[in-house]
Order: sequence, then structure tokens, then C-alpha cells
Amino acid sequence: MERRAMRLTAAVCGFFFVLLSMPAIHSKNTWTLTYSATQICAFKGSTVEINCNYRYPSRINGQQTKVEQTVWFTKGKIKDPVDLKTDSDYSGRVQYDCGQNDCTLRITDLRESDSAEYKFRFTTNQPGGKYTGSPGVTLSVREPDLQVKLKNDGSFWGTPECHSSCRLPEHPSYIWNKNGQKTGDNTVYFSGSFSPSDSFSCALKGYEDFPSPSVCFSDRCYIVSYTKRRICVLKGSSVDISCYYDSYYSNVQSKFWFRPDRGSHPEDLSEDTQYSGRVEVLHTDRRSTLRIRDLTETDSAQYRFIFRTRNFEWGSSYPGTTLTVTAVQLQVIRIITVQQSYTEAELKCHSSCSPAGRLSYVWFRNGGKVTNKESSYEGRFDPGEKIFCALEGHEDCGSPPVYVLKVPSVSVNPPGEIMEGSLVTLTCSNDTNSAANISWYKDNLPLWNREAQLVFSSIRSSDSGQYHCTAENELGRRTSGNISIHVEYPPKNISVSVSPSAEMVEGSSVNLSCSSDANPAANITWYKEGEDSPKASGQIFTITDLRPEHSGNYYCEVQNTRGRRRSTLYLNVRTASWTTAVVVPVTVILLSVFTWMGWKKRASKQTQESRERPDDRQQDQQDGLHYASITFSKDQLDSRWSDVSAATGRGGRGEEDVVYASVKMNRGGASLGDRSEEPAEDVAQPVQSTINPLNTKETSQSDIYQNLKSW
Repeated sequence: MERRAMRLTAAVCGFFFVLLSMPAIHSKNTWTLTYSATQICAFKGSTVEINCNYRYPSRINGQQTKVEQTVWFTKGKIKDPVDLKTDSDYSGRVQYDCGQNDCTLRITDLRESDSAEYKFRFTTNQPGGKYTGSPGVTLSVREPDLQVKLKNDGSFWGTPECHSSCRLPEHPSYIWNKNGQKTGDNTVYFSGSFSPSDSFSCALKGYEDFPSPSVCFSDRCYIVSYTKRRICVLKGSSVDISCYYDSYYSNVQSKFWFRPDRGSHPEDLSEDTQYSGRVEVLHTDRRSTLRIRDLTETDSAQYRFIFRTRNFEWGSSYPGTTLTVTAVQLQVIRIITVQQSYTEAELKCHSSCSPAGRLSYVWFRNGGKVTNKESSYEGRFDPGEKIFCALEGHEDCGSPPVYVLKVPSVSVNPPGEIMEGSLVTLTCSNDTNSAANISWYKDNLPLWNREAQLVFSSIRSSDSGQYHCTAENELGRRTSGNISIHVEYPPKNISVSVSPSAEMVEGSSVNLSCSSDANPAANITWYKEGEDSPKASGQIFTITDLRPEHSGNYYCEVQNTRGRRRSTLYLNVRTASWTTAVVVPVTVILLSVFTWMGWKKRASKQTQESRERPDDRQQDQQDGLHYASITFSKDQLDSRWSDVSAATGRGGRGEEDVVYASVKMNRGGASLGDRSEEPAEDVAQPVQSTINPLNTKETSQSDIYQNLKSW
């Protein structure tokens, strides 16, 4: 079995030293854990380092061993320790520096409450591979207790020596003060000359604010000795800072208390406006006391006493008493559950001035006292409740309160109807005095705003929706109900359409459709241009049994309480057949082309099939041109259409009219109105032509057909 103990060091007041090394765990399986020291003494306000070294098998049953967790602790059971990193008493003051086989705990700003037994526990990936060093390291934190003593070395007075009840490093450096002035000595002994009227104090180098009390070795000497080097008190309370002084038979001409951080030259605190009405100085025989009332955090500082004789000044550079003013703090340890009707949580009351667990506390709920006097308090709290704590006997210096938030509500300003483009403000309130973190949501999606007010400088229609907010503090989060925002605006994005969209023929039906975006919903009314009375109302306007007089401009008017708009469309209706004839030479020419093409095709077929089909007339009837559709456009007719209108009796329709014409031809040269037993065949594409109308009277369809045939 291998036994190894690594010599690590603990730092006390900035120095590294070893008090005692011993193995805490040592087994046949080569699991070991060794602390560098079992007893450590450290000064209050300083920093300490506690070290340990541990070993474990590199492999077990073929599996490589790995350390998965390292923990330093003072509380909890060995199997369930409370990690110092999560302990509120050490918040912000603990650091771990762990290597592969060693770990160092560093604690800064030591307090008397840090005096405890510290243990280390490491956990591996092996089954049952959890090990704790027990017993641990006992840390004792105390006020700096350096003292100056005379060492009997055979001389007349002896030699001043700096002594400490805490074991110091082998070669520490010291600071000596003689009559309040620093000297060049840096050893444990003062080596210079001195007289019976001289006073001495010492301190460790780097910790000059923790000097020993000043002493002298005669009945009278130059001295200022402070009763306490460090004082911590609660905000709102009072404090007495005292010192003993001696001027060695010299008459004191002036004496006062001052703060060295207020300027390079000492100024009497009694004349400082910051302390006006709060400072009182009490003098007795060679003792002075500074009393400060109604303390605030800004009073935290070092205070010194100075006296002056005709040729001597003492105390301007020598460290005095450091005062720390703090408030009792209420901390939320954990939130157990948060419901809309209550919050269950664990709270803790603590102060950095006094050790936790040694004082009695007072808890308040809505101004009433609670019987619990412990530092922690677990309970179920109602929305709107205010909770705070204080040290017993110092109820007037309570902690800042915490509030259980009420369910927040959302209000809108201005109330009522909201017009697009106006200024609108939503406000989230929880009806408590507690500051809360606010979050906004629209349609359950989070928004960027984190303020209590959500402001729309020019609200848009897209801002319409459901809004709610959440309020959150240290005791949980609560959610408001929804509020609906409907932004009103006049009609916009109007769209009109015709169905069917194909060419409209006399006798058919058509639907005119009108749609728009508006809030509130808009009313739709249809009008025909040139007519005063409306044609219809509603989104769809249906016209049945279309006639040419239905042609024209139609518009839909969309109106709500915020405004109105309109949109126009043009409707053109053509007749199913011609009731008037137009003698058009050019048209005749075009039709003759189609006829000639049909004859050519027939002639070709007759050449090939003359022996098989002797009846040429019957073949002509089967292969002839069956149908032609001719459309006359407005642009082609130009101004001459007025002549055709006069000839056909259709004048007065205006420039918006478009004229369509259809010509149907039946087999056997029957008139256009006759019906054949066989269905007519349509030409693939209609022919559009420009015409030169003649000043003729009404001509029948039969006449047109006869003219074409004779051509």
C-alpha cells in the first residue's frame, strides 16, 4: 500500500504556511485524501486558503476512473453536503482552484461566522466512488490580535516584540510605528532606540490597517490607542468610536475626529455638513468618543483621532477605526411554487455584520410580527403581501421588504375606439410598491418592450391583436389577462372583378364583385355611371338577361364610419346576332378568301376521289366553310362608325361602346336563320377587321349571305 501526503499550504493574512499535515482517508484500495492543515487561524477581513490532496485508483474493473465533482462544505450531511458555492453565507467570497489530484478553497473577506470545520468531497464515475475527508480543517477567524510586548533581553527596558496568538509564517515582514510614525524596521523586533515616552505598534506588511494597539512602557507617553479597529453596525442605528490618547505632559491645543478620505488635510467632522446634526464628540480624561446617529451606507469609512500640541502632532497618518454600515438583507432562498392565488417560498434574513445563527430575528408580514425568530422562514404568501425582517432589538432597522406581486392588469389610453395613426398607450400595473420586471406579449408572442408602458406613437392596423403582460420579481411571475386592440381605419385596398371574365353576350348573366379592407366592416353599394339611384348593395352585384343597354361604367362605393372610397369597372355587352347589316367590301373580300380556300381544298379532293365520289354537289356541301366570327373594334371603326350607327338606327351609344358581329353560315346555302340537321363547324379564330361602312339602309342577313355567295 502506498501512502502519500502532499505538503500544501494555507494562507493566513496573505502568507503561506503549514500547521499540520495528516491523512484523513487512507485505505487498502489506495483511496487517500490529505489536508495540508487541520487547524488554521486567520484574521477577520483577510483571505485564507485551505488545501487538500487526494488519490484514487486509475482503473477499476477495466474502467478508467474520472473525477466528476468536487465540493467543499461545512453544512449538510456527508452524503448530501451543501456546496459552499451555493451557500448564501459565502456568496461572492468563495473560489475553487482544483487540479487533477488537488484542490484549494479560497475564502475572501473573512468573517467571524466563517469559523467552522471545512471538509472536501470528490465524486468519481466508479460505482460508490464518493469520498469525504473527515475530520476536516478547523478554521478560526478572529479580530487581528497582534500585540507589542517587551522581550527581556538583559537591556534596561528590553526590546519591543510583535506577537500574535495565530501562528505566523517563518519569515514574515512587519511594519513598526513609533509615536504614530512608520519606521524602517521590518522584523519581529524593533531595533531602534526609544525613550520611556515613546509608544509603539506593529502590523504585518500588506495589512497595515490591522495594527496592534499602541503601547508605551512608562506611565505617560505620546499615544492614541483605538478601542476597536473594525466596527460593523446596521443602517439607521448609532455607533460610538472611542480611543485613548496621551500627550506626555504637553498641553493639547486642539483635538478632533476626521476622515482621511475627505481630503489631504484633516478636517473636523463636527464641521462637516454631511454629519450636521448627527455627530457628537464626548471627551473625558485622556479618552475621546465619536458618536454618529442615523447611520447610512455613506458613513462607511475609516475614522481617526488627532491631537496637536505646541510642537507636536499625533494621529494624522496612523490607522484608526474602520466603520462598516450595512442593512439587514432579506434573501429569497428558493421558490417552491407560484400560483395565481399564492406563492410558497423560503426566505432568509442575514447581516454581514454579525455571525448567522447567533442572533434572534423578527419577521413581519404586512406590518404584523411573526412568531418565528430563526434566520430562515418558509411559508405561503398571498398576492400583495409585504415581508421584511430585522434583528431583535433593532426592529427600526429592518431589511428592505419583498413583495408578492398581484396579478397585473393592462389598461389602454385613450379608451374606446382606436383610430389608425393615433397615439395609443398600454400600461401594465400590479398594484404593489415593488419594482417588477415587465414583459409584453402580442397574440402570445413576446415583444421587445420591457417597460411598464407599451407606446404606439402612430398605431397601425397591423397592431390589432390580443395583448397581455407579465410582472416578475424575486418571488415569482404573474400574468395579466388579455386585452383586445382593434384599430379602426377607412376602406382601403379595394378590388373589383367580373365573372365570368369572358366576352359577355346578350341574354347571359354576369357577377360584378367588389371587396375591400376596412374596420369596422364597410357597406358596399353599386352604381351605374350617369344614374343617380343605386343599382344594388352587397359585395356581389348580379345582372341577368344582359342587353346592350347594360354596357357602361359601374362603380362600387365602400363606406364605413371612418370614410368612403369607390372603384370603377367597364362592362361591354355584345348582341348574339346582327339585327343590322353593314355592306363592307373589305369584309366581302376576306370572306371570299375563306371561300376560295374551301374550293381549292374541295378541288384537290375531287381530283383524287372523282372515280369514287361522282356526286360533286354533295361533296361541296360537306367541305364548305361553316362558321365565321367577326369582331369590329372601336379603334378600327374610328369616326366612321357614326355613319354605320345612323344607317342601323343604333346611334347615341358613345365612344365607350365596342361592337361585336357574328355571321353564321349553314350547309346548302340556306339563309343565316335556317337550321341544318348537321351541326355547324366553328372557325378556329375569329377575324377582326376594319370596315368602311356605306350610307345604306337596313340590310337583312339573307341579303348579306346572297351577296357573299354570288361573289
